[in-house]
Amino acid sequence: MSSNNANQNTNAAAQAEAEAPAPSKRAWLGLAVLSAGLGMIVLDGTIVGVALPDIILDLKLNITDAQWVNSLYAMLLAALLLSTGRLSDRWGRKRLFLIGIVIFVGGSLYAAMSADAGHLIMARAVQAVGAALIMPSTLSSVNAMFRGKYRAAAFGVWGAVISGAAAVGPLAGGALTQWGSWEWIFLVNIPLGAIVFVAALFTVVESKGGKSRPGADVDGALLSGIGFAALVFAVIEGPEIGWWKPTAELHIFGLTWPTTAPISLVPIAIVVAIGTLTLFVIWERHRAKVRRSALLDLELFRLPTFSWGNTTAAMVAVGEFAILFVLPLYLINALGLDVMGAGLILAAMAIGAFVSGAMARHLAARFGSPGTVLIGLGLELLGIVVLAFTVTATTPGWVIAIPLVVYGLGLGLASAQLTGTVLRDVPVEVSGQGSATQSTVRQIGSALGTAFAGTALSVSLAFTLPAALSKAGLSGAEADTLAETTRQSAGSTITQLREQGAHSAFGPDTAKAIEALSQGFSDGSRLAMLIASVFLLLGFVGAIRLRISSNRPVPVLAEPDALVDDVQPDGPLPAVDIAGTAAAAAGAAEPTGAPMTDPRAGGGAGSGAGG
Repeated sequence: MSSNNANQNTNAAAQAEAEAPAPSKRAWLGLAVLSAGLGMIVLDGTIVGVALPDIILDLKLNITDAQWVNSLYAMLLAALLLSTGRLSDRWGRKRLFLIGIVIFVGGSLYAAMSADAGHLIMARAVQAVGAALIMPSTLSSVNAMFRGKYRAAAFGVWGAVISGAAAVGPLAGGALTQWGSWEWIFLVNIPLGAIVFVAALFTVVESKGGKSRPGADVDGALLSGIGFAALVFAVIEGPEIGWWKPTAELHIFGLTWPTTAPISLVPIAIVVAIGTLTLFVIWERHRAKVRRSALLDLELFRLPTFSWGNTTAAMVAVGEFAILFVLPLYLINALGLDVMGAGLILAAMAIGAFVSGAMARHLAARFGSPGTVLIGLGLELLGIVVLAFTVTATTPGWVIAIPLVVYGLGLGLASAQLTGTVLRDVPVEVSGQGSATQSTVRQIGSALGTAFAGTALSVSLAFTLPAALSKAGLSGAEADTLAETTRQSAGSTITQLREQGAHSAFGPDTAKAIEALSQGFSDGSRLAMLIASVFLLLGFVGAIRLRISSNRPVPVLAEPDALVDDVQPDGPLPAVDIAGTAAAAAGAAEPTGAPMTDPRAGGGAGSGAGG
């Protein structure tokens, strides 16, 4: 009997999907504009990597500063996404999208005008605030504008934009830095942002998530923000100031943590991170219990596709951003390529991602979305492991590009299908929060990817650089100083030695020192890439669990924050089909404009008018 019911539900859901009306031309144009806005902020998360060696030399950054330039953007974005996802549902997704564009463009101008590490890092923080307003607004708008088979296609575009923009970033950064200066990687956002802003005014339809439970979860926002910040701080600063005992002074907000302190600030930050994130989960459960608005709907994690999909997405992000941090430093400093040459090699990922993004829909039709994600993770893992054992101080660039194409193929497959799979069973009235949670997980992964890669590289270089110099016959205090300077500068010292030639402090031994340092940096990069492959392996395991769980019945959730229609001041949205809706189970799709029933089979109290 249950088997017959399951078959009826499946057939009804398939019929409802097939009968979903085609989106209007304005909806498709809106998707293009939203994707362009999304692509701009994703591009900015990766475009910095290839320009980082030039920024390090120009602004005199050390490896810790370089990590913060990349990680702060992702970390702050992750900390804010849950809050802004909730705001987009309440205040209007189009409105927050437009505000986010303005703030992001302002942060880009600030970054381009930065003259030191402090101002650049602050500018990246401003960019992150703007990006946090843009990202959840794009996905929740897409989720509201499209339904049935058209939603799957729209999600595919959204996921392909993420993977494609992330992969194109290094090439764009190389071109802008080579033919202009590193400032142009930020200045280019100004005309792009202006075009997206004007286009969004005319093409994107305003939508809201409807009425929700009372109260603003300010405490939840503070706890999650402090927890994520403390975690990333510990990972980045550990190699520099000591994991347990202080090895260097830390200057922050005018205060100094001295080397004479009994314990480093790092273990304290780890304890703070564990404590605040644990309190965050407890607090969110309490908010749900007393029926107050919660920042994170923990009920969503009862959906296996949502929980395992987010786990997989986090691991994909860790692997991707670990590579995008380490590889440009290796290509420019160890191999001696210019920024454009490095960008061209890294563009191999973009080629793979675009090719597989176009193939993903066809593969998904045969193997299903979870199966396609599994294939993608397998290709990513293969590509990064081969890459790790390929890097040496003399490896030709085209050899490096081959495993990057394989990695890009996997990245495109996984990203394009993962988004729709994660949100497949999420009720549409909380799609803003669901999409914000997914985006938060991705950004946490990218922040940790940069942090783990930088830490692994820094720790590895502390061993590989002195060993390479010793093997080349260079030892003593001068060689030790050279190794430490190279580690601190993330390899930029090698580029400076190439420019100085025989006029450097090593005189005729300069070439020997460059060769040794390049090999030592290659060895350190290999270890950092292998660390990234461990996270991708965990993601592969998550993808296996995702595929298994996608074939199981969808759990019945408790009542979400909102049980009303997605509403649009610019005009009503038709009800959106979700697998397992009461309407689908009854075998009848609701007419356009009809109130939307509770999408959880047997759950909730029906619907209300959009507010």
